[in-house]
Amino acid sequence: MARHDESRRIPTAAVLKYYAYKATKAVEFYRPVMYLYFLAQGLSFTQIALLEAAYNVTTVLGEVPTGYVGDRIGRRNSLLVGTGLIAVTLVAIGLAGSFLALLGLYVCWSMGYNFRSGSEDAWLYDTLTDDLSEDQFSRVRGRGESVSLLTGVVAAVIGGYLGDIDLSYPFFVAAGVTALGLLALLSFSEPDTYEQTDSDDLSLRRSLGIVRDAVTNRRIRAFVIYYYVLFAAVLYLVFMFVQPIFETVVVDLGVDPSRVESLIGWYYAGISLVGAGFSYYAGAIKDRIGLRTWFLVLPFAVGAALVGMYLVPVLALPVLLLARGIADTTRALASQYVNDRIESVGRATVLSAMAMVSGLTVIPFQLGSGAVSDLSSPLLALAIAGGVLIVGSLSVLVWEVPVAADAGASEVGE
Repeated sequence: MARHDESRRIPTAAVLKYYAYKATKAVEFYRPVMYLYFLAQGLSFTQIALLEAAYNVTTVLGEVPTGYVGDRIGRRNSLLVGTGLIAVTLVAIGLAGSFLALLGLYVCWSMGYNFRSGSEDAWLYDTLTDDLSEDQFSRVRGRGESVSLLTGVVAAVIGGYLGDIDLSYPFFVAAGVTALGLLALLSFSEPDTYEQTDSDDLSLRRSLGIVRDAVTNRRIRAFVIYYYVLFAAVLYLVFMFVQPIFETVVVDLGVDPSRVESLIGWYYAGISLVGAGFSYYAGAIKDRIGLRTWFLVLPFAVGAALVGMYLVPVLALPVLLLARGIADTTRALASQYVNDRIESVGRATVLSAMAMVSGLTVIPFQLGSGAVSDLSSPLLALAIAGGVLIVGSLSVLVWEVPVAADAGASEVGE
């Protein structure tokens, strides 16, 4: 019988609360103008890359400890801590006036997301497991991302126009909306699956052992390198360079520079719409296309597109829109793949470790791309990253196929 049988009940109330929380993530208010804001503060591309590197160093140092805390104090409490920290940091970023101030705030920002990263997926997966609906994780998580992105469509447009008035305003509005997430989280309850684990006996040493066992597990070790090291790192660079590339391309096409902030808000609204569409059908992608096909094809398609847009810059507009649009869906599918292959005890720690691996390996990508962008252009930096993605993905495939043959569509009927 198909594991995704619609007769299996999904915990409706819990899922609706999850969707309410996802609607408050608010990143699209500031995302369209974030790097324009930093450039307006006098930062160079190298300094922006250093900010991102500091963020990821903090991720590397903080992911496993915060995931461990999430396993100990509970998923909901970890999410509350992270959400509160993010809201406060966003206000401070809008008030910051120097590179050093932003550097310290980036560390706080990263810690906030550290507390949320593994705990959010762990809470959802365990909540669905309570009702034997864990196979619906991709579907529910994808639709949660769709809710977040559809909210982001309006937020991106508003953020663009707010940025046209003052580039700091979107950060303040985002902080207020993020704070609403605290109210949604207070309605969460801990899953029975989590409560029944021996989390009270989960020592840090045992947690590290669980992480070690997970990343060396033959079922996911190649996938960790393939997605969390290579593909996720390149998608992060796409996120970094959307704004300066958009500005360069549209100005070259004859757009008045004074209209860039408002136009980029609409562009990010388009990214959110594309992302919402893909995320809504994440479950269908898993069932019909299959995780194996998705992950074996996508890195090569994205890598080739990044190289192509350097040769024909106007292609950057559709390429970056699609690359950013599929990022959240791909992250959800990657989380499904890993979740299906690990146990509940230590789940938040393992998922945080995956983010830690990604955060560590993206640092040289960031620093190198920042230097290339200052010396040449962000387009060249992304073209080089695309080439590295293609060569690196091929190397992993030669070593070991990173996605199990039973992943995705082929396992549905089992």
